[in-house]
Amino acid sequence: MSSSISRRDILKILTGITCLLFFPLESIGKTINKGCDKCKKAWYDLCKSATKIYQFRYIEPVDSLPKVFIYGDSISIAYTEYVRASLEDKACVFRLHENGTSSNEFIQKMETMKKAMFQPYLSQGWNFEWDVIHFNVGLHDLKYVVDGKLDKQNGKQVSSLETYENNLRSIINYLKTNYPKAKLIFATTTPVPEGESGRNAGDAKQYNDIALKVMKDHKDIIINDLYKFSIPVLEQFAICPGNVHYKAKGSRMQGIEVASVISNVIGVKPNICPTTDTIRERSKQYKRNLNKQ
Repeated sequence: MSSSISRRDILKILTGITCLLFFPLESIGKTINKGCDKCKKAWYDLCKSATKIYQFRYIEPVDSLPKVFIYGDSISIAYTEYVRASLEDKACVFRLHENGTSSNEFIQKMETMKKAMFQPYLSQGWNFEWDVIHFNVGLHDLKYVVDGKLDKQNGKQVSSLETYENNLRSIINYLKTNYPKAKLIFATTTPVPEGESGRNAGDAKQYNDIALKVMKDHKDIIINDLYKFSIPVLEQFAICPGNVHYKAKGSRMQGIEVASVISNVIGVKPNICPTTDTIRERSKQYKRNLNKQ
């Protein structure tokens, strides 16, 4: 029997290698989307802020890592990068493509993102399931608005306590129906300081009380009490008196806390979170790179 390889055998080997190169790779039933230009383009079409704001850049799914999704308002936007840095190489941390605003818009925004990014809506799009969904609504529900501006003297409150409760129940039903395998983490609404122009200081607690009442009917949902955690943080690191937003050091503290809760759920040890200067420099570099394109 000859030990030499015939030309026919060589052709068979080359054909097999070619098939492996072009056949869609799968891992535990999940398609690897690494380097998916179509997905990236879909994201930039969906998320107009992606070309301006570091937190909204496209995140490449890594098949071997847990997929974590953050839904929230501008408070969450500010702490997103600290969560990502704390879980770098431990999880892929995605966020909603825009500000989450009130509970009235939760389901619609989730559907918009799903249909823009995921298969079968986007051919060759994302084809994975969320392992963790960390979600929050409330700060935009309790605000008073007139003609699109904050005004607690003349404005109308976006969502009554009753509406907020009903919306939360609908949101939970939606999440459990559409993402049955995801571990759900609900973050309580962060505090409102005295003197806020469109919100009453005591309302955050009232809305959180309603939320916690709803969560009692869902023992499987983990509570991340960012309200309690953030009270001293806001006192020390508010952007200015009467403002619900935080300086970078405050957002970093919140991001570390959120990452800690998520890491417990997915069973990893978080990284030491980079400084605010490091995250700020990464943001600047991202913008510089965009300007070069």
